Amino acid sequence: MSHHQQSHALERDALGRLVFIDASGTRHTGVYPVRAFPITAPGAGISIMDQSGKELCWFDGVTAIPEGELALIEEELAAREFMPVIEKITKVSTFATPSIWDIETDRGPTRIRLKGEEDIRRIAGNTLLIADSNGLQFLIKDSTQLDKVSKKLLDRFR
Repeated sequence: MSHHQQSHALERDALGRLVFIDASGTRHTGVYPVRAFPITAPGAGISIMDQSGKELCWFDGVTAIPEGELALIEEELAAREFMPVIEKITKVSTFATPSIWDIETDRGPTRIRLKGEEDIRRIAGNTLLIADSNGLQFLIKDSTQLDKVSKKLLDRFR
């Protein structure tokens, strides 16, 4: 059951915050979008949440969102969902943890610190999520598509 049939509006205020105006005309300032399945199905299921975490609106998918609102939602999600994609692992300092990894991501080369093997999590299939010691999340979309060296280094930790 979708709530998106109700009339509502989404806009930015003068301070750049998202404002959701519900069917009764009530303005909810500082709302934010949340994906139901950010990694496995990013285009399916998006909620608009108020600052206390209460759902104000649900969209079954991006195709259910009016075009003008979709642009605002995508801007907000891009700012909130910083998750670089690991394309290559070039070097690891040691095969024991903690270890320092030199990696190449879709946003450029960087160095991360892996505290323990439990910081490498399988999400679905060959998709991995790696948390560095600062809490940043890095994604490997398909570990089978990594180059030979990257696969060999990664296999030492799984």
